[in-house]
Amino acid sequence: MTVLDDRIEMAEECGELTLDVLFEWLEKMPIPEGTKVEIVGGNIFMSPQRQTHFEIVFGILEQLRGKFPRNRLASDVRIDFPGHLNGFASDVVAMAERSVKDSKGRWRYQDVEFVAEVISKDTAANDYGSKKDAYAAAEVPVYLIVDPYTGDWHLHTLPKDGKYHSDVSFPFGNDIDLTGTPIGLVLETDEFPLD
Repeated sequence: MTVLDDRIEMAEECGELTLDVLFEWLEKMPIPEGTKVEIVGGNIFMSPQRQTHFEIVFGILEQLRGKFPRNRLASDVRIDFPGHLNGFASDVVAMAERSVKDSKGRWRYQDVEFVAEVISKDTAANDYGSKKDAYAAAEVPVYLIVDPYTGDWHLHTLPKDGKYHSDVSFPFGNDIDLTGTPIGLVLETDEFPLD
């Protein structure tokens, strides 16, 4: 058992285990550069970023810049979502124009209009499962999953009662029509690389 395990166990016994406590401990750990860290359902996930992942994230951000100013876009920035200890560092987030940060200087999930997650092998179950459920519970209007292993994208919209009621999937090369959503544009996928 490590010191971190001891501290987590003590915090759980005292009822103190919060996202802030967990992230504070993580900030003190020697996490390698280029490693994404997030907490999903109280579990800590760390995954190194690959070039393919970066190219897709960058491609989405470039296209969103046509509508969103830089200060309303985020990547790998902590946002706390509904559910048990959900501190996500989503791959791409676009915030509503009305967005304001909370008292701790963090974006609020209530202001998220768009989330994109690019699949990594080790954390794919989160993106297709727990995170999708949390985004739906938060009523994020548009949730996009981009999977470089299958070469497909999956668009989830119409969140209500904790689930998405519209799910559309196509292979890379097919445009993602977001004109009927708060995003109001079409994302091109023909340059998304495969892994």
